[in-house]
Amino acid sequence: MKLAVISDVHANLEALEAVLADVDAQGVRGIACLGDFVGYGASPNECIDRLTPRIEQAVVGNHDVAALGRIRLGDFNNDAATAARWTGQQLTAAHRAWLERLPYQASWRGAHIVHASPLAPEEWHYVLSAVDAEEEMRAYDEPLCFIGHSHFPGTFGDDGHGAQYTRAPEVRVLEGHRYLVNVPSVGQPRDGDPRAGWLLWDQEACVLTQRRMAYDVESAMRRIREAGLPAFLADRLQWGE
Repeated sequence: MKLAVISDVHANLEALEAVLADVDAQGVRGIACLGDFVGYGASPNECIDRLTPRIEQAVVGNHDVAALGRIRLGDFNNDAATAARWTGQQLTAAHRAWLERLPYQASWRGAHIVHASPLAPEEWHYVLSAVDAEEEMRAYDEPLCFIGHSHFPGTFGDDGHGAQYTRAPEVRVLEGHRYLVNVPSVGQPRDGDPRAGWLLWDQEACVLTQRRMAYDVESAMRRIREAGLPAFLADRLQWGE
């Protein structure tokens, strides 16, 4: 069975539409989302509308809880904080209630899903090294854990002798190994590749594949500017940074 893991949509409707079209083209049978439905981008309600009928499981991200007013914005940079406040004002009551119900972590089809860190899901840590990954792998029992948050895709794999990291776009899932997988960002890539991304999990073939696709970046940038959000939030989309 083919499954999709998406993350960090960040209210970028144009990127989301491109990803969902590719998800459909790949014959995916189930979708999970790792949070940050909103923040930065100018289409929070539209993105939630598109996703809620389609996803099987989801967890909440730090920009989601920021828009809900559940965390202090002092740890956000000024542009991110401005976008969080704007998003909080834009969200419909129904979408706000839906985000409020999302858990911080969950099990889904034999995998563990969390936005940032399985060891401390409410503290929004980044998992950036093999040492970090080995510690995080102690926090879940499943062989696979999918995370987002850093917007920097890659895979930590542990064969019982320590975690190793790869940025390879395709990884074979081996029996007896454990994995911590940072999936590509849908709406705001930061790895130098401005294309939207998602992760294809082919359970039958035991392969994880990073999928990337071009989308209408100019339209997404224009929406941000027309909403009165900080210009940098629009500009960075074209750089993938």
